[in-house]
Amino acid sequence: MNPPGLFVTGTDTGVGKTYVAALIAAGLLAAGHRPGVYKPVASGCRRVGGNLVADDAVALWEAAGRPGTLDEVCPQRFEAPLAPHLAARAEGRRLDRRQLVDGIDCWRSRSEVIVVEGVGGLMSPLGDDLYVADLARAFGFPLVVVAPNVLGTINQTLQTLVAAAAFGEGLPVAGVVLNHPSRRPGDPSVASNAGQLALHSKRPLLAEVAWQADRFDRDVDWFRLASGVGR
Repeated sequence: MNPPGLFVTGTDTGVGKTYVAALIAAGLLAAGHRPGVYKPVASGCRRVGGNLVADDAVALWEAAGRPGTLDEVCPQRFEAPLAPHLAARAEGRRLDRRQLVDGIDCWRSRSEVIVVEGVGGLMSPLGDDLYVADLARAFGFPLVVVAPNVLGTINQTLQTLVAAAAFGEGLPVAGVVLNHPSRRPGDPSVASNAGQLALHSKRPLLAEVAWQADRFDRDVDWFRLASGVGR
């Protein structure tokens, strides 16, 4: 039987998907579960000696208690800070579309629950006719949408939820996490965004993460969410 999982996506690049996914993995581990972590592809990686290091993958791996290997966490890594298929092309390589999906298989037998972190937003391209949403559909895990607590996040979050509902036959959404990716003392929307998201979104606001916080502002049963049972 395949384990349940969560697919962490965002309203944009740089909204804190890795930070939130790592907190989820750490919470699952602390609750006594065996989490697997998977990032299908990463670009903008650091070259250390002869290896490419994906910092996002390292963060996920550490948070989950270092299961498996870093190569299994993120099997496809590219140096150029471009969309993955363009980064691969810049290096004279090709993005392996089959491995994007099949790379999760090694986690199915060793994990009780799997946390997948996507790349960019749902409609970020991975090729001429492939999108991050295609991976989310292939895995079938409920989405956790990470939204930044900044001016404009209501529109961006609702657009992401609309995209999830409209893609194919619709992608399941567990809910939204509001993240503070930086200090924004001059942004008055910070105080009202959570309430506005709860009001306008048809999916629940699961939690909020303060700037550099090591936990969510409330307890969330991530395993139950992954299993489709609810909050």
